[in-house]
Amino acid sequence: MVASIAEGPPRWSVVVPYFNEAAFIATPIGSAIAQQGTSLRLILVDNRSDDESEACARQLLAGHPELEVVYLREETPGQNHALARGFAAVETPFVAFWDADTAYPSHYLASAERLLAGGPFVGAQAIDVYCDPFSPAGWLRRWRMRLTQRVLSRQGHTGSFGQCFRSDALRLAGGPLSPAWPFVLYDHELIHRMLKQGPLTGAIDLWCQPSPRRSANAHVRWTLFERVLYHVTPFALKDWFFYRFLASRFERRRMVQANLRKRDW
Repeated sequence: MVASIAEGPPRWSVVVPYFNEAAFIATPIGSAIAQQGTSLRLILVDNRSDDESEACARQLLAGHPELEVVYLREETPGQNHALARGFAAVETPFVAFWDADTAYPSHYLASAERLLAGGPFVGAQAIDVYCDPFSPAGWLRRWRMRLTQRVLSRQGHTGSFGQCFRSDALRLAGGPLSPAWPFVLYDHELIHRMLKQGPLTGAIDLWCQPSPRRSANAHVRWTLFERVLYHVTPFALKDWFFYRFLASRFERRRMVQANLRKRDW
Protein backbone atom coordinates (compact mmCIF):
# COMPACT_ATOMS: atom_id res chain seq x y z
CA MET A 1 0.00 0.00 0.00
CA VAL A 2 1.06 3.63 -0.48
CA ALA A 3 1.40 5.51 2.78
CA SER A 4 1.65 8.99 1.32
CA ILE A 5 2.05 10.70 -2.05
CA ALA A 6 4.53 13.49 -2.75
CA GLU A 7 3.70 16.23 -5.26
CA GLY A 8 4.98 15.47 -8.75
CA PRO A 9 6.51 12.21 -9.95
CA PRO A 10 9.62 11.20 -7.99
CA ARG A 11 12.90 10.70 -9.83
CA TRP A 12 14.14 7.83 -7.68
CA SER A 13 12.82 4.66 -6.14
CA VAL A 14 14.82 3.55 -3.10
CA VAL A 15 14.26 -0.16 -2.44
CA VAL A 16 15.09 -1.31 1.09
CA PRO A 17 14.68 -5.06 1.72
CA TYR A 18 14.76 -6.09 5.35
CA PHE A 19 14.61 -9.14 7.58
CA ASN A 20 14.36 -8.58 11.35
CA GLU A 21 15.96 -5.13 11.30
CA ALA A 22 13.92 -3.37 13.98
CA ALA A 23 17.11 -2.22 15.69
CA PHE A 24 18.64 -0.76 12.51
CA ILE A 25 15.91 0.25 10.06
CA ALA A 26 15.81 3.80 11.43
CA THR A 27 19.20 4.39 9.76
CA PRO A 28 18.17 4.12 6.08
CA ILE A 29 14.78 5.70 6.82
CA GLY A 30 16.51 8.71 8.32
CA SER A 31 18.77 8.84 5.28
CA ALA A 32 15.76 8.79 2.93
CA ILE A 33 14.05 11.61 4.82
CA ALA A 34 17.24 13.70 4.66
CA GLN A 35 17.86 13.38 0.88
CA GLN A 36 18.22 16.69 -0.92
CA GLY A 37 18.43 17.80 -4.54
CA THR A 38 16.04 15.25 -6.03
CA SER A 39 12.81 13.38 -5.22
CA LEU A 40 12.22 9.79 -4.20
CA ARG A 41 9.73 7.06 -3.43
CA LEU A 42 10.75 4.76 -0.57
CA ILE A 43 9.89 1.09 -1.12
CA LEU A 44 10.23 -1.05 2.01
CA VAL A 45 10.12 -4.81 1.44
CA ASP A 46 9.61 -7.07 4.44
CA ASN A 47 11.27 -10.42 3.72
CA ARG A 48 9.31 -12.50 6.27
CA SER A 49 10.45 -10.66 9.40
CA ASP A 50 9.11 -11.90 12.72
CA ASP A 51 10.07 -8.83 14.73
CA GLU A 52 8.69 -5.28 14.82
CA SER A 53 10.60 -3.97 11.80
CA GLU A 54 7.57 -2.78 9.85
CA ALA A 55 5.93 -1.27 12.91
CA CYS A 56 9.13 0.65 13.65
CA ALA A 57 9.29 1.88 10.05
CA ARG A 58 5.67 3.02 10.06
CA GLN A 59 6.15 4.86 13.34
CA LEU A 60 9.25 6.64 12.05
CA LEU A 61 7.56 7.64 8.80
CA ALA A 62 4.24 8.70 10.28
CA GLY A 63 5.55 12.21 10.79
CA HIS A 64 6.71 12.60 7.18
CA PRO A 65 3.65 12.69 4.91
CA GLU A 66 5.74 14.49 2.28
CA LEU A 67 7.59 11.24 1.55
CA GLU A 68 5.88 8.64 -0.62
CA VAL A 69 6.28 5.22 1.00
CA VAL A 70 5.30 1.81 -0.32
CA TYR A 71 5.14 -1.15 2.09
CA LEU A 72 5.53 -4.57 0.50
CA ARG A 73 6.13 -8.12 1.70
CA GLU A 74 8.05 -10.91 -0.03
CA GLU A 75 7.45 -14.42 1.28
CA THR A 76 10.36 -16.14 -0.52
CA PRO A 77 13.44 -15.90 1.71
CA GLY A 78 16.40 -14.17 0.13
CA GLN A 79 17.42 -10.56 -0.28
CA ASN A 80 17.37 -10.59 -4.06
CA HIS A 81 13.82 -11.99 -4.00
CA ALA A 82 12.88 -8.98 -1.87
CA LEU A 83 14.76 -6.66 -4.23
CA ALA A 84 12.87 -8.15 -7.17
CA ARG A 85 9.57 -7.62 -5.36
CA GLY A 86 10.47 -4.01 -4.76
CA PHE A 87 11.76 -3.46 -8.28
CA ALA A 88 8.47 -4.71 -9.70
CA ALA A 89 6.88 -1.64 -8.09
CA VAL A 90 9.41 0.82 -9.55
CA GLU A 91 7.99 3.43 -11.93
CA THR A 92 10.76 6.02 -11.67
CA PRO A 93 13.67 6.67 -14.06
CA PHE A 94 16.23 5.67 -11.44
CA VAL A 95 16.40 3.04 -8.72
CA ALA A 96 18.77 2.63 -5.76
CA PHE A 97 19.13 -0.45 -3.59
CA TRP A 98 19.80 0.27 0.07
CA ASP A 99 20.49 -2.01 3.00
CA ALA A 100 18.46 -1.77 6.19
CA ASP A 101 21.50 -1.07 8.35
CA THR A 102 23.40 1.37 6.12
CA ALA A 103 23.62 5.18 6.34
CA TYR A 104 23.56 7.38 3.23
CA PRO A 105 24.56 11.07 3.10
CA SER A 106 21.92 13.63 2.16
CA HIS A 107 23.51 14.23 -1.26
CA TYR A 108 23.63 10.51 -2.17
CA LEU A 109 20.79 10.33 -4.70
CA ALA A 110 21.51 13.75 -6.19
CA SER A 111 25.13 12.71 -6.75
CA ALA A 112 24.05 9.45 -8.39
CA GLU A 113 21.56 11.32 -10.58
CA ARG A 114 24.25 13.67 -11.86
CA LEU A 115 26.24 10.62 -12.92
CA LEU A 116 23.37 8.80 -14.63
CA ALA A 117 21.13 11.48 -16.14
CA GLY A 118 21.73 12.14 -19.81
CA GLY A 119 24.98 10.18 -20.07
CA PRO A 120 26.14 6.77 -21.28
CA PHE A 121 26.20 5.14 -17.86
CA VAL A 122 23.58 2.56 -16.86
CA GLY A 123 24.60 2.41 -13.22
CA ALA A 124 26.78 3.83 -10.48
CA GLN A 125 28.55 2.03 -7.65
CA ALA A 126 28.91 3.74 -4.29
CA ILE A 127 32.01 3.45 -2.14
CA ASP A 128 31.56 1.82 1.25
CA VAL A 129 33.32 3.70 4.05
CA TYR A 130 33.73 2.34 7.58
CA CYS A 131 35.13 5.43 9.27
CA ASP A 132 34.57 9.19 9.17
CA PRO A 133 34.32 9.83 5.40
CA PHE A 134 36.08 13.18 5.82
CA SER A 135 38.93 11.89 7.96
CA PRO A 136 42.32 11.17 6.33
CA ALA A 137 41.45 7.46 6.34
CA GLY A 138 38.04 8.18 4.86
CA TRP A 139 39.44 10.33 2.06
CA LEU A 140 42.10 7.71 1.33
CA ARG A 141 39.47 4.99 1.15
CA ARG A 142 37.31 7.00 -1.24
CA TRP A 143 40.14 7.99 -3.56
CA ARG A 144 41.62 4.47 -3.56
CA MET A 145 38.28 2.84 -4.35
CA ARG A 146 37.47 5.37 -7.06
CA LEU A 147 40.82 4.62 -8.70
CA THR A 148 40.05 0.89 -8.43
CA GLN A 149 36.67 1.47 -10.08
CA ARG A 150 38.32 3.24 -12.98
CA VAL A 151 41.09 0.67 -13.48
CA LEU A 152 38.80 -2.36 -13.07
CA SER A 153 35.79 -0.83 -14.77
CA ARG A 154 34.23 -4.09 -15.99
CA GLN A 155 33.38 -5.62 -12.64
CA GLY A 156 31.60 -5.01 -9.35
CA HIS A 157 33.06 -3.02 -6.47
CA THR A 158 30.15 -2.73 -4.07
CA GLY A 159 27.36 -4.81 -2.62
CA SER A 160 23.71 -4.24 -3.40
CA PHE A 161 23.65 -1.62 -0.63
CA GLY A 162 25.58 0.74 -2.92
CA GLN A 163 24.06 0.07 -6.33
CA CYS A 164 22.23 2.77 -8.32
CA PHE A 165 20.78 2.08 -11.76
CA ARG A 166 18.79 3.46 -14.62
CA SER A 167 15.54 1.56 -14.26
CA ASP A 168 15.13 0.84 -17.97
CA ALA A 169 18.61 -0.70 -18.19
CA LEU A 170 17.98 -2.85 -15.15
CA ARG A 171 14.79 -4.17 -16.73
CA LEU A 172 16.69 -5.05 -19.89
CA ALA A 173 19.26 -6.89 -17.75
CA GLY A 174 16.50 -9.02 -16.22
CA GLY A 175 16.13 -7.22 -12.90
CA PRO A 176 17.78 -8.02 -9.56
CA LEU A 177 16.81 -11.69 -9.54
CA SER A 178 18.51 -14.13 -11.92
CA PRO A 179 17.17 -17.72 -12.12
CA ALA A 180 20.67 -18.74 -13.20
CA TRP A 181 22.21 -17.50 -9.94
CA PRO A 182 20.70 -18.85 -6.67
CA PHE A 183 23.90 -18.20 -4.72
CA VAL A 184 25.45 -15.46 -2.60
CA LEU A 185 27.36 -12.67 -4.35
CA TYR A 186 24.27 -12.01 -6.46
CA ASP A 187 25.28 -8.35 -6.28
CA HIS A 188 28.41 -9.07 -8.34
CA GLU A 189 26.45 -11.27 -10.72
CA LEU A 190 23.97 -8.43 -11.21
CA ILE A 191 26.78 -6.00 -12.01
CA HIS A 192 28.03 -8.48 -14.60
CA ARG A 193 24.62 -8.51 -16.28
CA MET A 194 24.32 -4.72 -16.09
CA LEU A 195 27.69 -4.27 -17.80
CA LYS A 196 26.20 -6.00 -20.83
CA GLN A 197 23.79 -3.04 -21.04
CA GLY A 198 26.42 -0.32 -20.79
CA PRO A 199 29.22 1.15 -18.66
CA LEU A 200 29.10 1.84 -14.94
CA THR A 201 30.59 4.77 -13.08
CA GLY A 202 31.17 6.18 -9.60
CA ALA A 203 32.52 9.23 -7.79
CA ILE A 204 34.39 10.00 -4.61
CA ASP A 205 31.29 11.79 -3.27
CA LEU A 206 29.06 8.77 -3.92
CA TRP A 207 29.63 6.91 -0.68
CA CYS A 208 27.72 5.23 2.13
CA GLN A 209 28.44 3.75 5.54
CA PRO A 210 27.41 0.10 6.00
CA SER A 211 27.23 -1.38 9.45
CA PRO A 212 30.57 -2.96 10.47
CA ARG A 213 28.66 -5.94 11.87
CA ARG A 214 28.57 -7.54 8.41
CA SER A 215 32.31 -8.18 8.47
CA ALA A 216 31.49 -11.29 10.51
CA ASN A 217 29.64 -13.04 7.68
CA ALA A 218 32.25 -15.68 6.84
CA HIS A 219 29.59 -18.11 5.64
CA VAL A 220 28.75 -15.92 2.64
CA ARG A 221 32.25 -15.07 1.46
CA TRP A 222 34.23 -16.34 -1.48
CA THR A 223 37.82 -17.53 -1.11
CA LEU A 224 40.91 -15.46 -1.83
CA PHE A 225 41.57 -17.57 -4.92
CA GLU A 226 38.04 -16.95 -6.21
CA ARG A 227 38.33 -13.20 -5.61
CA VAL A 228 41.69 -12.97 -7.38
CA LEU A 229 40.40 -14.97 -10.33
CA TYR A 230 37.37 -12.67 -10.54
CA HIS A 231 39.67 -9.66 -10.86
CA VAL A 232 41.92 -11.17 -13.53
CA THR A 233 39.24 -12.88 -15.65
CA PRO A 234 38.53 -10.79 -18.78
CA PHE A 235 34.98 -9.57 -19.16
CA ALA A 236 34.50 -11.78 -22.23
CA LEU A 237 35.03 -14.81 -19.97
CA LYS A 238 32.95 -13.61 -17.02
CA ASP A 239 29.98 -15.77 -18.06
CA TRP A 240 32.23 -18.80 -17.71
CA PHE A 241 33.53 -17.50 -14.39
CA PHE A 242 30.09 -17.02 -12.84
CA TYR A 243 27.88 -19.70 -14.37
CA ARG A 244 30.34 -22.56 -14.68
CA PHE A 245 33.38 -22.08 -12.45
CA LEU A 246 31.98 -20.18 -9.45
CA ALA A 247 28.51 -21.74 -9.60
CA SER A 248 29.91 -25.26 -9.32
CA ARG A 249 32.13 -24.32 -6.38
CA PHE A 250 29.32 -22.50 -4.57
CA GLU A 251 26.98 -25.42 -5.16
CA ARG A 252 29.44 -27.81 -3.48
CA ARG A 253 29.82 -25.44 -0.51
CA ARG A 254 26.08 -24.70 -0.35
CA MET A 255 26.74 -20.97 -0.67
CA VAL A 256 23.07 -20.22 -1.26
CA GLN A 257 21.28 -16.95 -0.65
CA ALA A 258 19.52 -18.29 2.45
CA ASN A 259 22.90 -18.09 4.20
CA LEU A 260 22.48 -14.33 4.31
CA ARG A 261 19.67 -14.79 6.84
CA LYS A 262 22.06 -16.41 9.31
CA ARG A 263 23.25 -13.73 11.69
CA ASP A 264 26.58 -14.55 13.36
CA TRP A 265 27.22 -11.07 14.72
